Amino acid sequence: MATNPRLMPEDPAMFTASVVRTERISPSFQRVTIASDELARFDWQGLDHWFRLFFPLAAQTELRLPDVQGRLWWKSYLAIPDEHRPHCSNYTVAGYRHLGDHAELDIDVVLHWHQGSLSGVAAWSVAAAPGSPVGILDQGVLFDPPQDTSDYLLVADESGLPAVRGILRDLPADAVGTAIIEVPAHGDVIEVDAPDGVAVHWVPREASGELAGAAALRALRAVEAPDQASYAFVVGESGLATEGRRTLHRAGLPKSRITFSGFWKA
Repeated sequence: MATNPRLMPEDPAMFTASVVRTERISPSFQRVTIASDELARFDWQGLDHWFRLFFPLAAQTELRLPDVQGRLWWKSYLAIPDEHRPHCSNYTVAGYRHLGDHAELDIDVVLHWHQGSLSGVAAWSVAAAPGSPVGILDQGVLFDPPQDTSDYLLVADESGLPAVRGILRDLPADAVGTAIIEVPAHGDVIEVDAPDGVAVHWVPREASGELAGAAALRALRAVEAPDQASYAFVVGESGLATEGRRTLHRAGLPKSRITFSGFWKA
């Protein structure tokens, strides 16, 4: 996931927590809920607030986290011996709730199946038992519309669904625009809380055999050319992000008014 230094915390905080439950919420998504006293201090900004998720390798019981000095943590992470280095990946806050002296945070994980099995975060999300330790490193938000934005164009595949859902929830009530969300299956289409003036278009792939993001990119190219004061947010598979940005810029939208990020690569 690309970073936006202007919006990233100068001193991002690391929080530890434990899994409290995990559940399948649609054919392609598993929701993992984590909780701790520390998370009550998490400065949730809404929108597409994202974080780096750390959890132990399957054979480990102890979670070893890197030292964080300002925005620096990568070298410390690599210095952890291979057999103790935790998995690290980037996720959007799917939900956050204060519950007295502690808080819960939801993580929606896409279940990418390969030859009938899951790996990486997908396998962890299904198998994680209550009490399993995790760490999250706060990274702030990417969504950064200029103050003079006239309308919004949000485009994502399934990996960007939590981000777009959060943005739609937190847009001004009078916002206008379009959201294009590609998902693997019709069963992944969910209810979203969007302003009345924002049209939400779902694009289920089903068993088309197309690469993730191709259908969303087609839908983007079919929409009306953006206004000079539009703002676009295009995230997901790297091809969708880069080609989406290129498409919008060719249509006349300045690059400064496009936030794009490749969350993963097919």
